[in-house]
Amino acid sequence: MGKKKMKAIIVGGSIAGVSCAHSLTLAGWDVLVLEKSFEPPARSPTGAGLGLDPQARTIIKSWLPRPHLLDETTLPLSIDQNQATDSVEKVTRVLTRDESFDFRAAYWSDIHGLLFNALDPTMFLWGHKFLSFTQDESSVKVKALVMESQETVEIQGDLLVAADGCLSSIRKTFLPDHKLRYSGYCAWRGVFDFSGDENSETVTGIKREYPDLGKCLYFDLALNTHTVFYELINKKLNWIWYVNQPEPELKSNSVTLKVSQEMINTMHQEADTVWIPELARLMKETKEPFLNVIYDSDPLERIFWGNVVMVGDAAHPTTPHGLRSTNMSILDAEVLGKCVGKCGPENLSLGLEEYQRIRLPVVSEQVLYARRLGRIKQGLDRDGLELEQKHMPFFSGAPLV
Repeated sequence: MGKKKMKAIIVGGSIAGVSCAHSLTLAGWDVLVLEKSFEPPARSPTGAGLGLDPQARTIIKSWLPRPHLLDETTLPLSIDQNQATDSVEKVTRVLTRDESFDFRAAYWSDIHGLLFNALDPTMFLWGHKFLSFTQDESSVKVKALVMESQETVEIQGDLLVAADGCLSSIRKTFLPDHKLRYSGYCAWRGVFDFSGDENSETVTGIKREYPDLGKCLYFDLALNTHTVFYELINKKLNWIWYVNQPEPELKSNSVTLKVSQEMINTMHQEADTVWIPELARLMKETKEPFLNVIYDSDPLERIFWGNVVMVGDAAHPTTPHGLRSTNMSILDAEVLGKCVGKCGPENLSLGLEEYQRIRLPVVSEQVLYARRLGRIKQGLDRDGLELEQKHMPFFSGAPLV
């Protein structure tokens, strides 16, 4: 008889979690993913956009039975452009333009769907809320609440993977005094749908002012604020507006705030004051904008304890300014799978040590660089950091195994 397969329990069914499911399955592990949501996410009008770098795209394609689907569900971002906005004259001027930028734009839910649909659906336990865990030298036991029945179940495995996001409860178990760092600003986000209305005054105006939509990542910088703007597939425009403000109170285990119509109206009025009319109009016509509180974390000294390991935002909460979060999660998963696969089940601790040795220096530098870049674009620091994405540490590729 062959050796019994090792079992990994992944807490969190987001992109970090499904990525780890791929890499650990390829490493020969049985995988079980616990996710409190009742079903996989579907695209919604408020779904967020993201940018994938070449290294992350190569890894994703290696996991997909039909790799071409990744290109079919994304748009190129071949240009990275920073431009200054004069809020009085309502004009912009180009500050930097990098035409060798090789990212692709996607909906978060489209990437999640590609990864999820390439896995055995029986490895997912939807509607299971993580409660607690215990560990010894050879195993972990996880308690979870079945949301529908309110029953508590206990699951045993050999490895616990914390993919439970920037507010990770598993991280708090090991680092109870560790606090997230509020960036000093929040982000209004929206996706403008112009399908069926391509010739409207709003769309023709925005395309006139942003002629490289469909291939360009635009950053508009005004006094103490900035926006990010790019096109997604199926005739959608993704925008993000960072606004300096005191730290809001989080009333749930989420960094997305509930917004009132009064808050939206105020945002619309401020948009008219700060941005060129075409961008302000698009923001005002976007349905269901939402507000994210922006946090990061000082780099951790370690990201595994015994047979518990952290990945993605649980391991390195980051501000979004280097387009790092999803890309870091994918690389975390790839390196984790390769490390534990190479070292074998009898040397799990060596595999986790190698994962930490490879990933921790990279993500620490990237988190701190993204922090500085955001503060400069928000007018909170003025230390002369380059604005272009290509100056991000390990931009051309991070070490793998």
